[in-house]
Amino acid sequence: MFRLLLTVIFSALATSTLAAAEPLALGERRELFVDHFLIEKLSGAELRLHEPRDEGVTMKFDAPWEGGFCNYVTVIRDESRILLYYRGKPKASNDGQDEVTCVAESSDGIHWTKPKLGLFAFNGSKENNIIWAESPTAHNFSPLLDTNPAAVPAQRFKALGGTIESGLLAFVSPDGVRWEKLRQQPVLTKAAVQKALGSPYMFDSQNVAFWSPSEKKYVSYFRVAKDNIRRIARAESADFVNWSNLQLMEYRTAESTPAPLEHLYLNQTYPYPRAPHIYVSLAARFMPDRQVITADEAKALNMVDAHTYMKDTSDGIFQTTRGGNIYYRTFMGVFIRPGIGLSHWVSRTNYPALGVVQTGESEMSCYIVGNYAQPTAHLRRLSLRLDGFASVAASYKGGELLTKPLTFSGSQLLINFSTSAAGGIRVEIQDESGKPLPGYTLADSIELIGNEIERAVRWKSGPDVSKLAGQPIRLRFVIKDADVYALRFGTPDTRR
Repeated sequence: MFRLLLTVIFSALATSTLAAAEPLALGERRELFVDHFLIEKLSGAELRLHEPRDEGVTMKFDAPWEGGFCNYVTVIRDESRILLYYRGKPKASNDGQDEVTCVAESSDGIHWTKPKLGLFAFNGSKENNIIWAESPTAHNFSPLLDTNPAAVPAQRFKALGGTIESGLLAFVSPDGVRWEKLRQQPVLTKAAVQKALGSPYMFDSQNVAFWSPSEKKYVSYFRVAKDNIRRIARAESADFVNWSNLQLMEYRTAESTPAPLEHLYLNQTYPYPRAPHIYVSLAARFMPDRQVITADEAKALNMVDAHTYMKDTSDGIFQTTRGGNIYYRTFMGVFIRPGIGLSHWVSRTNYPALGVVQTGESEMSCYIVGNYAQPTAHLRRLSLRLDGFASVAASYKGGELLTKPLTFSGSQLLINFSTSAAGGIRVEIQDESGKPLPGYTLADSIELIGNEIERAVRWKSGPDVSKLAGQPIRLRFVIKDADVYALRFGTPDTRR
């Protein structure tokens, strides 16, 4: 009897807690199914990570100032132009004297040109695309387009660069090509990181920053080491000069489930342009001493400094964060798998670039470094459907997704989805307690069949849901042999 009473009490408490939880306020923003943020329950369906398609070499690192050790790539769309920044490094030396930062330009993210800028000399000539050449900041110079509404035109672009010895220095530019230091002193120092995090090692590799429209501040994600594991830390700033609230990032597979620690060499954290409150991280997973290539095979690849770079492997993983010090490793498996052939299994090959850009009406692209420490070093382009990092997916047997309670504004429910010819998707709108709403029941739902970046969900009465705006609701998706990538409430966007 006592146990029964406890069960009743705990059940009532759980129900009370669920009812008391604030509904998620979506407004008209787009939500991607890359984590469990929207999901209350999955039945016969799963969150599925999608593998990008390798589109091959998009640019060769074949200039004398580039070479086999080009890395730390950043891709930025600035209206009609796309800028691609990267480290040029023709030698294997660690003195930093041959390191430069270069830029390439594109209108489509597929074909690239290397402008002759005349800014810095290499071997006596300024006929090159070098935009920065000062050691040690050229080692890992990482630019951003500043979307802060208060940013002045002369500082539309900003950047961080530096090492443990120099600290991170800040840079500004009006056009993304001509740069100057924001100040001579570093904005993040070794002493500050050691005091806050106790890390003896930091800043080596790409240290990224951006203006967060959701947090309304600058945030930076940078490399540290903790207990001999390459980790990521975060800092915040109101002005890009004074950084505070340094935190070590934690990793979870779900809301409260810790994820195993792995060496993450680059974090590449970036506000996804179509849903900037979601920070996508295409991180480089480094596997020290996991050797695939033999000495003879390294020789056949004409590797430079093979003794160093034949010993490790690396690939790309996918994680997200919505601010704060938690990364969600919702998918522990690989996102960017090394390609066929031994040249793809050299240490530091497959390092992802920072940034994802739209390269077609229904396509977006990310980029990786190929054939590191080899004469054939290059940049590869990988493609995905828009919003298509992951999806809620169900097989031919079918499955269901039930969302957490949410509120919205707008007049239609728009989803990014794909089905097979035999598959389909139906959507039911429920009240907060799970009761189907008249006119929006599963029986009223018109089955969605096809493959669209954005299509309005319809019921027998049509697509209009405006009378439900502002009310707490749930969405129930019944899915057969199909994927749901993203949703938003609003009106169809013909521009994409």
